[in-house]
Amino acid sequence: MSKNKKKGKGTTSRWILISVLVVLAGVTYFLFFSGMSRTGNETYIQIDEDDNIDSVYAKLQPLSTPQGFWVFKQIAGVMGYAKKIRPGRFVVGSSGSLQTSRHIINGLQAPVKVTIRSVRTIDDLATDVSEKLMFTRAELLSRLKSKEVCKKYGFTPETIPAMFIPNTYDFYWNISVDKFLDKMSEENKKFWNFERKEKAKQAGFTESEIVTLASIVDEETDNEAEMPNIAGMYINRLHLNMPLQADPTVKFATKNFTAHRIYQKWLTIDNPYNTYKYRGLPPGPIRIPSVAAIDAVLNYVHHDYIYMCAKEDFSGTHNFAKTYEEHQKNAAKYAKALNEHGIN
Repeated sequence: MSKNKKKGKGTTSRWILISVLVVLAGVTYFLFFSGMSRTGNETYIQIDEDDNIDSVYAKLQPLSTPQGFWVFKQIAGVMGYAKKIRPGRFVVGSSGSLQTSRHIINGLQAPVKVTIRSVRTIDDLATDVSEKLMFTRAELLSRLKSKEVCKKYGFTPETIPAMFIPNTYDFYWNISVDKFLDKMSEENKKFWNFERKEKAKQAGFTESEIVTLASIVDEETDNEAEMPNIAGMYINRLHLNMPLQADPTVKFATKNFTAHRIYQKWLTIDNPYNTYKYRGLPPGPIRIPSVAAIDAVLNYVHHDYIYMCAKEDFSGTHNFAKTYEEHQKNAAKYAKALNEHGIN
């Protein structure tokens, strides 16, 4: 009888111990391994170079679950985080509090996806990039307008837009401006592979000249299928030593980017980007062109056209002509359509 009682007590004790261990395991999992994000969605904390432990806590607490925030404070205390705060952008999401805390404390950042768009000016580029990364718009612009910085990458302040190839790239949020430009230079070199370099050479242009011409083509049309024809027309003009007379360059020179008409008084403006006044390509790209436009120039269509005019149906495509007389007819049709629609 006493043996059975002892056996029953032993069994009960084991079950109590197992229950305690299960509870402890559950609490441990809840504290250290359940998702840390308060909303359940992935969010990010950005820690600046001048943050201290209190400001980090102030940034993290609204993003974190109460238990996750408590865990972070305990680990931060043990690891002496207050004395070695690392700046960066860190994810607070479905990963457990332990892993998230370790990433923040050890400076293991979540990369930022930055899209380089086909934009009209370097100012637009600087705005896009600075909204995603730690450095300021002014810092980036000062580098891009510096002759010495541009020369380091093989460009001038006029041609530097050619270094940026539209795509989406991964960066760490606190990357320096110089490291950002280094990365863009590396991506540019990857883009200009052997095949593209050979096509540029065969066409008789440098890579920057190809991009400059592509920027004009990109401004002329949104129709990618038409781009190789437009590129061919401008290349014909260059070979004949004719002025390009590209309306987009006049818009760039006068900053009248949204103009539907090019007025006679604009054509005589003394600006190196005015291809009505100056022969050859302008000093640099008039926008960061799309990859489609760059490849259209590299694969331009060989034809005899030397004139083009926007179609009167406002389709965004063009009528091409081999003679000036034919071109004048096309221009008259377009002018008439503008007048009928009251477009100035």
